[in-house]
Amino acid sequence: MSTLVVDASQGTGVRNLDTLCTFAEIEECDFSKLPEKPRVLHIERNRSFDERSLTELSTGLSPRHYFRNIENLRIGDHLESMYSPGRRSGFHTPNAQHGFEPNPAVTEAWEAIRRSLVNFRGQPVGTIAALDHSQEELNYNQVFVRDFVPSALAFLMNGEPEVVKNFLLKTLRLQSWEKTIDRFKLGEGVMPASFKVLHDPVRNYETLIADFGESAIGRVAPVDSGFWWIILLRAYTKSTGDSSLAEMPECQGGMRLILTLCLSEGFDTFPTLLCADGCCMIDRRMGVYGYPIEIQALFFMALRCALLLLKQDDEGKEFVERIVKRLHALSYHMRSYFWLDFQQLNDIYRYKTEEYSHTAVNKFNVIPDSLPDWVFDFMPNRGGYFIGNVSPAKMDVRWFCLGNCVAILSSLATPEQSAAIMDLIEARWQELVGEMPLKICYPAIESHDWRIITGCDPKNTRWSYHNGGSWPVLLWLLTAACIKTGRPQIARRAIELAESRLPKDSWPEYYDGKHGRFIGKQARKFQTWSIAGYLVAKMMLEDPSHLGMISLEEDKQMKPLIKRSASWTC
Repeated sequence: MSTLVVDASQGTGVRNLDTLCTFAEIEECDFSKLPEKPRVLHIERNRSFDERSLTELSTGLSPRHYFRNIENLRIGDHLESMYSPGRRSGFHTPNAQHGFEPNPAVTEAWEAIRRSLVNFRGQPVGTIAALDHSQEELNYNQVFVRDFVPSALAFLMNGEPEVVKNFLLKTLRLQSWEKTIDRFKLGEGVMPASFKVLHDPVRNYETLIADFGESAIGRVAPVDSGFWWIILLRAYTKSTGDSSLAEMPECQGGMRLILTLCLSEGFDTFPTLLCADGCCMIDRRMGVYGYPIEIQALFFMALRCALLLLKQDDEGKEFVERIVKRLHALSYHMRSYFWLDFQQLNDIYRYKTEEYSHTAVNKFNVIPDSLPDWVFDFMPNRGGYFIGNVSPAKMDVRWFCLGNCVAILSSLATPEQSAAIMDLIEARWQELVGEMPLKICYPAIESHDWRIITGCDPKNTRWSYHNGGSWPVLLWLLTAACIKTGRPQIARRAIELAESRLPKDSWPEYYDGKHGRFIGKQARKFQTWSIAGYLVAKMMLEDPSHLGMISLEEDKQMKPLIKRSASWTC
């Protein structure tokens, strides 16, 4: 339990990001009477990373000494006694002041990430997707919203927030453009998938060109870009302590436009967000249409971040009310119907079908025979995960890494569920990590299923690319989830695996094979988010205080009312 003593504030209208009231408290609070002075927090033991400031969590110990003592201790308790103000960057980052020899991989990574910086009218605005000159550029020479997130976190952790601020403002400006594809106008809140800087040598003038899906393979607009933008805005505010960017009318308006898109009411009976194949990191046809876990977890996290960032004016209060209601419904739905562990799998195996009325146990009329054989061997006795998708008569029980890690960081997963996900990763290390972290999904689609589901996509052959390929960028998400759940040894093991190969292999985009042994057949080298993912994981493991900018504490009001199995309790 945490005790907050607040020297209350007026003001800004933006919630102090070091506090997390329950939703009931949010609704009862009169924000109009808060003074302008920033809140002063006095927080007792057992606090989450999100409740504590980044400076307070910084430690003065070396990573070896720190993690040698932390293995059997809860991170929240252990960090309490290691207050060391002032140090913000990791041990091996360029801005760090220490006596250690620099890590060659880290030095090389920082050099590569700085070469990938894109300038617009003299200011850095992002990093391009890849610097591989040996292959056709396609759109790898552009700044992608989702790809830039790990780069942004690396710069924030290194005390260089300016490029992140510029990126947030430039993408916000692009959001305001009228977006038309084949004479059809997209919603106002849609954020671009990517943008590039076009230089006119004659006029000596630079302009930005955005892609909202009209140039993408498959012509699918990115659903996740808006969510990542809100999450990154909160990370910037949390890291810098500067709420003035989030307070800008343009940023407040941008958030409201994104929320208007995803909170709109329609025919759907589920609180999850309906979306098309190829609308997220898995940007090709892979059977993730409907309600994919990645989108639902990002949706949940973006809603929680927006709740902290929105000003409490007339427009903001209306959105806060809608967000609170949606979060309650979404957390219940996801924890109840997307969660799978041994007991739940056994229950589904014995489901009856054709049940009618609100008393039905098999609410989605899932046919038990539709469960694939592999899941019975994959599911350990202890452990569990959020499955890929749930829709009428169909459960996609594949494991998807990004969605499960974000579920932990956003506290969509309860502490018990988060621990169960970590248990699963440890129990199925060879399948999910193998020789290169980290499987984007498991298992791969093969044979007839591959032809039907992917449309015979030659890039998504089995154990390649998005079809069971291994993606180094996911390392930062795994590391953050490990630190939050008190399992740093898992992250350290994965980082050591990646570190032994990534520099030698020239930082590929992805790896192929059942265990990630081979560089991807179409993988770009010097893929920026592979480099940034490694840097963020490394810095976060060395200085766990950085977790605060990307992690949210559990809200006790959203605990589900049902129990699933002995591997987690509600």
